Amino acid sequence: MTYPSDSPGTGPSRGTEPQDAPLTEGLGALANMGWQILLTTGLATITLGVVVFAWPEETLRVVGVLFGIYLLVTGVFQLAAAFGTHVPRHLRVLHFLTGALSVLLGLICFRGTLQSIFLLALWIGFSWLLRGIMVTAAAASAEDMPARGWQLFYGIISTLAGIVLIVSPFTSIAALTLAVGVMAVVLGVVEVFQAIRMRVEVGRLAPGGTAAHRRPLFHRPHPQH
Repeated sequence: MTYPSDSPGTGPSRGTEPQDAPLTEGLGALANMGWQILLTTGLATITLGVVVFAWPEETLRVVGVLFGIYLLVTGVFQLAAAFGTHVPRHLRVLHFLTGALSVLLGLICFRGTLQSIFLLALWIGFSWLLRGIMVTAAAASAEDMPARGWQLFYGIISTLAGIVLIVSPFTSIAALTLAVGVMAVVLGVVEVFQAIRMRVEVGRLAPGGTAAHRRPLFHRPHPQH
């Protein structure tokens, strides 16, 4: 004896379709938003690279001003931290000296473009130099370090790049600016290409998750009409 609920292929499929529909629509909306965001960021990155190529001196001037603002803001925060109650006494002097030095360098950046570019190049050069020395020393002392050869190579390259920036700051920072422009254009093109591919994949997906439920672009009239 069979009951209406025992008929195969009726109960489970009707109960799951209404539950899966909101989830599928949500994933489709998320994917649609993803390719639009990726396309926007790709076009913005390409625009940034083109601006760097078209106006390299103005770009360096803007970067120098931003670097001066960064130094001023960090210096003010470090000075405020020097008088905070949560900072130990033996670290207050260090916070005060670093904060005062950051504020002084930030004010020097606003005196002219050459000063800001010079300080920016020295800042990047010393940071690369110190990081390269630390990575090289760590990779040379630890024989069981993963990817030890690549760590040594990265440390040596970073050290050499820091030395070059310190020795010839203006030429190096100009070359670095052009390199940033090239990287921005390349990354922007890659992001735009990925966004187009994502848009194509989203277009191939049906509202229900399969290509069988896609709405045809052109509706053919019925032969009886």
